[in-house]
Amino acid sequence: MSPSPEPALESLQRRYSLRKRSVGAIGVLLDMLASPAAPTSVHDPARAIEVHIADSLAGLEVAELRSARLMADLGAGAGLPGLVLAAALPEAEVILVESARRKCEFMRAAISAMGLGNAEVVWARAEAWTEGVGRCDIVCARALAALPVLCEYAAPLLRDGGMLLAWKGAMPPSEAADAEVAAAHLGLSLDEARAVAPFAASEHRTLHLVRKVAPTPPGYPRRPGIATKRPLSVKNPR
Repeated sequence: MSPSPEPALESLQRRYSLRKRSVGAIGVLLDMLASPAAPTSVHDPARAIEVHIADSLAGLEVAELRSARLMADLGAGAGLPGLVLAAALPEAEVILVESARRKCEFMRAAISAMGLGNAEVVWARAEAWTEGVGRCDIVCARALAALPVLCEYAAPLLRDGGMLLAWKGAMPPSEAADAEVAAAHLGLSLDEARAVAPFAASEHRTLHLVRKVAPTPPGYPRRPGIATKRPLSVKNPR
C-alpha cells in the first residue's frame, strides 16, 4: 500500500503558505490523477504529489508568477502546472490551452470538481490562441517543447514586461544557444535559470525565466507546426 499523501500535502502547505481551501482543491486533483483514465503516466498519489504537485508549486518561488493576474498554461495536458497554480492563486485568472480534446475534457471535469472559479480551458494549439495575444502576465510551459519553440509560442501572448516560465530538466548547451537567438529575434530576454528541488532526485530541475522586453515582430507565431519543424536557432535565426 502506498503511503498517504496527506503529510506531503501538509508540508507543501507550510512551504508555500497555501490556504486550506487551496490544499483541499489540490487534493481533489490528486484523487482524479489516480484514475487510470487520467491523461498522465503517473497515477500513484505518493509519486504524483512529487512529480506533479510539488513540481508545479515550484513556480511559486518566482515572484512574478505569484503576482500575475492573467496566466496561460500552454500544452496544459492534465492541468499541470495550471490547475495547481489556479488553486494556489485564487486571485489569478488561469487559461489552460490544450490541443487534445480528451485532455481538455479531463481538465474541465477537474475544474468543476476542484471548485475553481478562476480557471478556463481553451481547446486550441498554442499558436492558434489569438485571444491571448498581448494579454498575459505569465505564460507557463511544462514538458512541452524546446526553449526556442516555447519562446515563439509565448512571445506574442505576453504583455510588455511579461514572462515565460518554462519547467525544464538539464538543458544542453545547444538548446541554450538557440534559445538566446530565438529570444533576441522575438523581443525577449533570457533571465536567470533557477535551480529548484521540489522533490528528491530532482537535482537537475530548473525554471527558465524569459522576459518580454520589446515588441514581437510581425508574423509570429508562425503557422501551427512550423515552430517545431523549423525552430529559430543559431543556424536558422529567422
